[in-house]
Amino acid sequence: MYLLYSALLAAAMVLATPFWLWQMLRHGKYRRGFGERWGRVPLRILKAEQRPIWVHAVSVGEVLAVAGLVAELRRRFPSRRVVVSTTTDTGQKLARDRFGADNVFYFPLDFAFAIRPYMEALKPDLIILAETEFWPNFLRLAKLIGAKIAVVNARISDRSWPGYRRFRGLLMRVLYQIDVFLAQTAEDQRRLADIGAPAERIQVSGNLKFDAPVPKAAEIVSKLRDALAKGNAGPALVCGSTVEGEEAILLAAFQSLLEKHPRAFMVLAPRHPERFEEVSGLVSKSGLPFQRRSQWTGGNLAGTVFLLDSIGELAAMYALADIAFVGGSLVPRGGHNILEPARYRVATVVGPHTENFRDVIELFHGQNAVRTTHAVRIETDLSELMSDEAGRKALGQRASEVMRAQTGATERTLNALAKLTHWHG
Repeated sequence: MYLLYSALLAAAMVLATPFWLWQMLRHGKYRRGFGERWGRVPLRILKAEQRPIWVHAVSVGEVLAVAGLVAELRRRFPSRRVVVSTTTDTGQKLARDRFGADNVFYFPLDFAFAIRPYMEALKPDLIILAETEFWPNFLRLAKLIGAKIAVVNARISDRSWPGYRRFRGLLMRVLYQIDVFLAQTAEDQRRLADIGAPAERIQVSGNLKFDAPVPKAAEIVSKLRDALAKGNAGPALVCGSTVEGEEAILLAAFQSLLEKHPRAFMVLAPRHPERFEEVSGLVSKSGLPFQRRSQWTGGNLAGTVFLLDSIGELAAMYALADIAFVGGSLVPRGGHNILEPARYRVATVVGPHTENFRDVIELFHGQNAVRTTHAVRIETDLSELMSDEAGRKALGQRASEVMRAQTGATERTLNALAKLTHWHG
């Protein structure tokens, strides 16, 4: 099975080579960490210490989710080093900022020749995978060196579930390598069992993202807050993690909002860095006054669009918001994390496409703690919130209360990991 899988993976990569080359040349993607992905272990992570804990977090969302867990692992088991791998460049940058560059590297491709050097160099005692990273060769080689494997914050999305079920017979062998699955919800627990995970190894521990620490205050947030106060600008609308097809709708809505609220301020934060230039062009064509974060040196922000063309600052930027729109949801992309604005008691609006966060959205809807809109209604809904200060503050307060009621996943996860490894702090 593994030989066939590796052959199919290699064939898929060969077929996709023109796409990867295009992405590398046009956007610089996949260029960073190229050697690490192919099995060259960076010297910076090599230290003659006890076998480490290896945490894998694909991108920014997963890095944020495991940040509190990593901190607690370091605190409870100070003699054990924690190293963190990521797949994306944005995740890598954030992880290096959070955990130190000497502890962070790119996850190798799922070929034995790329994985084996890491296993031999690090010899991890415990491997922690965030959410759903089921790489067959990686898991097989990890077990061969005697590592315990845990999947934390495990979830099976609506989109991926049918595909996993289709290959359940093969997937069962892969999932059997994993010692414990710590699911976000009872529904995720049921779906994990349905796709072949051993039922006796699945527990519900909750969503680590509810426990994620408040981001450290970014310097830019303080400067923007001072500029907003000086220019008497507001209300502030932060549109985060937007994707193609959403920015034009949001800019048109903001243009209309300025008729009633001429001193309103908008932060526009595209999800993918390679789209910064494209979105900058969209804002320019809209005729709205705008500033790029990379070029802003101060000045009045009333009536302005502020393009957040940086990485890792969005979570802290929600601290400025009176209203937040969380993207990937006006168009069918599954939505993004609404917990970051909720942490700041911000009134939050999403589109109808939130399948990737179905349980979180349902939870918030059940407490009237988030508002769902549509492309044709977003201007009306944002206008109502801008004009109703008491209503938007109440919406944000309910979101904050939902957050507080759901904490505790980190502690439950740590307890399960300690039981798995028989470690004591």
